[in-house]
Amino acid sequence: MDTQDPAHSPAAEDSALASPIDSTKLSPPRLSTRILARERLHAQLLDARRRRCIVLKGPAGCGKTTALASWRQVQLSLGFDVAWLTLTSDDNQLIRFLDYLLASLAQVDPAMVRNTALIEGSGNDSEALERIVVTLVRSIAAHPRELVLVLDDLHTLSEPSIHQTLQWLLDYAPDNLHLALVSRSSVPLSLARLRSQNLTLELDLRDLRFTPEEAEQFLKAQLGEISPTEVRLIYKMTDGWIAGMQLVAASRKKGRRQQSADETGSALTQLHDNQTFAQFFETEVLSQLSASELDLLRPLALCERFSPALCAVLVERPEVIGEAAVLLERLESDNLFVLTVDSNDNEAWYRFHPLLRETLLKLLADRDEAEQQVFHARAWTWFRDRELLSEAVGHAVRGGEAAAAAAFVEQRLESLYAQGDLRLLVELVRQLPVEQLEASVQLRMLLVRLQIYAREFDACAAGIERLERDIPHSDAESRFRLTMLRASLAVQRDDTDSAMTVLPQLLNPPPSADAVMIGGSSNVLSWLYMHRGEFEQARRVQLDRPPLLVNGVPLIGTTGGTLQGRCLFGLSLAMEGQMTQAERIYREVLYQAERGGKTCFSSRCLATALLGEVLYENGEVDAANRLLGDWVDIFERVSIPDSVLRVQEVLAKTRWFVGDHKGAFAYLARLQAYANKLGLDRLEAHSLSKQVYWHLQLGQRPAAERALAALDILGARHLDAERNSLSDIHVLAQHAHVCWHEANGDLDGATQRLEQVIALCESRGRQLGVTRLTMLAAIYDTQRGLHEAARDKVLAALRSGHRYGQVRSLLDAHPDALALITQVANNEVLDPVLTFYTERLQASVPSEPSAAPSTGKASGVRKSAASGLEALSARELEILRLLAQALPNKKIARALALSPETVKWYLRHIFTKLGVTTRDEAVARLREVELDSGDER
Repeated sequence: MDTQDPAHSPAAEDSALASPIDSTKLSPPRLSTRILARERLHAQLLDARRRRCIVLKGPAGCGKTTALASWRQVQLSLGFDVAWLTLTSDDNQLIRFLDYLLASLAQVDPAMVRNTALIEGSGNDSEALERIVVTLVRSIAAHPRELVLVLDDLHTLSEPSIHQTLQWLLDYAPDNLHLALVSRSSVPLSLARLRSQNLTLELDLRDLRFTPEEAEQFLKAQLGEISPTEVRLIYKMTDGWIAGMQLVAASRKKGRRQQSADETGSALTQLHDNQTFAQFFETEVLSQLSASELDLLRPLALCERFSPALCAVLVERPEVIGEAAVLLERLESDNLFVLTVDSNDNEAWYRFHPLLRETLLKLLADRDEAEQQVFHARAWTWFRDRELLSEAVGHAVRGGEAAAAAAFVEQRLESLYAQGDLRLLVELVRQLPVEQLEASVQLRMLLVRLQIYAREFDACAAGIERLERDIPHSDAESRFRLTMLRASLAVQRDDTDSAMTVLPQLLNPPPSADAVMIGGSSNVLSWLYMHRGEFEQARRVQLDRPPLLVNGVPLIGTTGGTLQGRCLFGLSLAMEGQMTQAERIYREVLYQAERGGKTCFSSRCLATALLGEVLYENGEVDAANRLLGDWVDIFERVSIPDSVLRVQEVLAKTRWFVGDHKGAFAYLARLQAYANKLGLDRLEAHSLSKQVYWHLQLGQRPAAERALAALDILGARHLDAERNSLSDIHVLAQHAHVCWHEANGDLDGATQRLEQVIALCESRGRQLGVTRLTMLAAIYDTQRGLHEAARDKVLAALRSGHRYGQVRSLLDAHPDALALITQVANNEVLDPVLTFYTERLQASVPSEPSAAPSTGKASGVRKSAASGLEALSARELEILRLLAQALPNKKIARALALSPETVKWYLRHIFTKLGVTTRDEAVARLREVELDSGDER
């Protein structure tokens, strides 16, 4: 029962959000103790520390990264948090870029990325991507400190979807987020609005190059005494280009004979840019290295990062590890374009300055291509033995070892999947040539599995059919894996009939089936049985499953683990109406999943979604809204249809509860759009049925009639559905017609239909529905004058509701439900238990619902007694904070899951409470309060 595992777990308390992450990219290069203090440049950067965006643009070697690394240290000392990300051309894919972006932020605080979902599959779903950015922005806004995000070498990224992501991040950034962008070329973002608001600082080569005074300080620090004439000449020839001056200093320090100023002038070329860098570096620096030292350095250019041990392996000389360590340390110490980078292991890691790497790669390109492949092959073995899998596979492919790389991935496929390393699997597969993928049945099945995660159902079905033809019947294990893929696809398509076709195989796994396969089949069986109304059998599957071990460790996480099975156990109870028991299970699963890391993320998603339904049913409306509000985007991308259905319905009902009717319909529309996109008729039927009911309550008969007609079309499509998930459509359609009859004053027709619906629910063991519909039948009996029958039905509903732990099922049955319950309770001598339960029902409905509860953390606005802000509700403060970010009403509505009309309503109340008439005045009032309250901002 596959669900999509994101690359990060909201429960993770470390920065390793995904296995392929190269942690060395999440830290700036170490600063040399001899770095020149550039007061002029640092003062500019310091003054701009609170601006939204800082841009450093210039050619390689002009000191951009060093300047920001120094600035970072100052920011940290001032209490700012700084997230750093060095980009490469390998990151020019949306999914990978998001991986690294979130990993860099998680280095500061994992809480900032817990509720942020990653895009799976293609990056063409711009609306979903925008919602992800909004979710991230809201999490950053809740961070207690100022945050700087540094993106180094932004010029390596050309993917439009990445640029759009960064544009949204800039446009929606909260006040505590500041972006520092480093690029060799123009930044591919629109900064016009920020420029007009004086929220940017843009520095180019003119600002970054050394001044004559800085050049003199630098040259004296590097070379000791140097004449003013030589300083002027070198400065003229380099035009203050830092890399050029660094090269000159390196050349002079290598024991070359002293030259006069004239001789220096004739020896040097114009080092204004990196076009002359390679030639000068080769003649003035590399020529000073011994042949053995150059042999050690040259193959390292093939690697993004390297260590002395890798250096020795590449040249096949184990004895030179010490020599390589001394060489790299010396080059780094002498400021010769070798940078030390931090890592999470004990290895000493380095990377070349881009200019030096480009130079060395050009030297390698002149050599035999077969020699380069040999270096790659050695690197692949070294990275493989250290379980640095992504780098290992990349070098294997480039080293002509694609077949070995494919076999390597295949060997680790199931264990990585069991460990929740889906992101790493995606990364590994992406690097393999197509012909290698096609040659392996196991890798083809992995691709099909990834298509399920990406919701590419048609492509997935086609891939399954091709595998069906290619896998021999004698290969029982592979054929069972294929069965599991069919079953997983059936779950995601909400197709119990297709799952039934493979039921015999699911019940009889081959002896060679591993724990992942057995656990997955058990969970699919539970899902299948509960949708057939066989709840006891669904639970029995979980109780009878054998202990599942992977490498001696219990299989708890992933979609085949015991936590997922326990979620389904709880869901079977909830579908029966046993909410109290279900809640206990969900909370225990959440407790364990939060401690299990990324392997338990799918279980945590499912348990969270299901717990939200229980909270709402218990009358804890605000708690349900807070639990689910920040997860809604994630559920749509990582979970099964059953959880998405419950999340959207609960959130719709929480909006309705607080009187936000537009917001309620917005969630129903979102559920309907999700269902239409994936062809999930049952989910669309749930949306349409609720639309009929609410439109009728609002007196919107034409809209209700349209929804009812669409629901009838769905029902006609599945007339023969019995004992499967789609049979719910018939129940939903019948209930909608009950509401329609009532709205038309036909209580007899409504009652007749209602009796049929109750019988259907009873036959399928759906006690939650029976309780609600019994309460509705009592309302109709009252309206028809059948007071004794109504009394009996109310008492039956109360007994059932108390027994199963239900609250909202009774109260949501009809607007008059609570009044009738109160009337019966006042006229009857109830036993103490029912009396207590009735009081609980009455207490769950406030006389005057408060403003809509917040779906996110409070924005942290401090209140001033004279400001008027103290009169604002938490929701109004949240809207005011988003208003201060220059977001239009539609964007605010999308961020808070409200309708634009509801946002307008809130704004009118905010303006009235603050005594202002415009958006700008409201924002100005907020700024005044922040300043008066001593905010450092």
